Amino acid sequence: MNARVLRTELRRSVAPWPGVVVLAGSLAVFFLIDGIWWKGTAGWTAQWTSMAMWTRYLLAFWWPLVVGMGAVYGLRDSRSRMAELLVTTPLPAWRRAALPAGATALAVTAGFGLLILVGAVQVALGRTTYAPLGWLPISLVAALALVAGAVFGMGVARALPHVLTPPALVVSFLTLTSFLRARTEGLVPSGNAPNRIFLLSPAVADPREMLLTLSGSVHLGQTLWLLGLLATGFALLSAVTSRARLLAVAPVLAGAALALLVLPADPRDSYVVDRTAAALVCDGPVCVTRANRARLDELAPRGNEALSVLRGLLGDRAPHSVREDNRPRELGGDRALDADVVLVDFDERLFADATGDALTRALVSQGLTPNCRGNNDREGGGSSGIALQSIAVSWALHDPELRPLTEKGADAYSVRTWAEADAAWQKLMAMPPAEQRSRILGLRADAFSCAPGDPLLPPAGEGDR
Repeated sequence: MNARVLRTELRRSVAPWPGVVVLAGSLAVFFLIDGIWWKGTAGWTAQWTSMAMWTRYLLAFWWPLVVGMGAVYGLRDSRSRMAELLVTTPLPAWRRAALPAGATALAVTAGFGLLILVGAVQVALGRTTYAPLGWLPISLVAALALVAGAVFGMGVARALPHVLTPPALVVSFLTLTSFLRARTEGLVPSGNAPNRIFLLSPAVADPREMLLTLSGSVHLGQTLWLLGLLATGFALLSAVTSRARLLAVAPVLAGAALALLVLPADPRDSYVVDRTAAALVCDGPVCVTRANRARLDELAPRGNEALSVLRGLLGDRAPHSVREDNRPRELGGDRALDADVVLVDFDERLFADATGDALTRALVSQGLTPNCRGNNDREGGGSSGIALQSIAVSWALHDPELRPLTEKGADAYSVRTWAEADAAWQKLMAMPPAEQRSRILGLRADAFSCAPGDPLLPPAGEGDR
């Protein structure tokens, strides 16, 4: 197969279309929809690993389509009524199959590679300075899945040359990926089927933790399975006898069997913490993860300033360090708080875009009344927690009036909450200084106990618990 013949095949066949669909469809999803993939530290252009994971996430949609488009391509010979004529030519069957299979593989790989390139440029131009190589296997397996799916579709259509073969394959693979689709309800994603079966789908769950990545056993197991699928597709594409078509099923069965031996049985062994990314980098008492090393220059002076304010307010009970929370937490779960540490989560609304004085205020509020539960784009979180923290930090910094840490919001719940916060602030300021301090310490005690804390100001004396 020389370059001239390959160019002709690409120019005069439907081979380029699977790659076009993957590239154009993915870019349309990412850039035309303001989705969760633009939010937080696990956004698709925030980190290298999350970029690779988001492109893998879209395989839930593109993989079945690529299989179906490969099947359409595989029907070409039967539609043109040339199948019997080609069998009589002296060119070996595998040589005839190599041209369309190679053209499709090249087109799909080019389309997916350009998608990765677009994401990589944006990550490189972003704020991250952490550049691991662990994202490469994630993307390479995705490319292999697309190539294997397209060639498998071509082979099945060559073996079963019927107009219903492409839609049947699309529906079958779409049903499979939907059934095996990941859920992110717990600490790590899981599926409806046993974990080993669930991992046969190349699609992954939408990334929510930038520190989570796929383990090496997942990469190896999925590679074995997809290589078997690719080999079966090419064997079906090359087969000219019924016996050869039956034998062509062997590679995919062998690949699946080997994959099931390698793939982990426990979801916790599938999605693992990237220990290098989670390692802490410190400037004095202020530490961030290596993945967010670029934020340390801004956080360090503001962290020291916040610790100084907290020492003046709390004395010996004040926290001694500021640290980014590098422990994964399940959605809706409580955060493990430590009175000696001001925990920072850059996914939280308080810290996502905070700089300068706003960052100092956020750190002081987190040291005084830390939020036990998430307040971010994924988990939601009402304005009552922000209102409570705003009262505490406004008191700590001697503000003449209540200064919200974030925008108040215009919905009915937010309007009511901030009206109650203003009333609580006025009530607090009317108290003697000693009682003001007691009430703030009560807020702090409730925060560390993860109490519901319905009243914005607890009864006097609760700060001594």
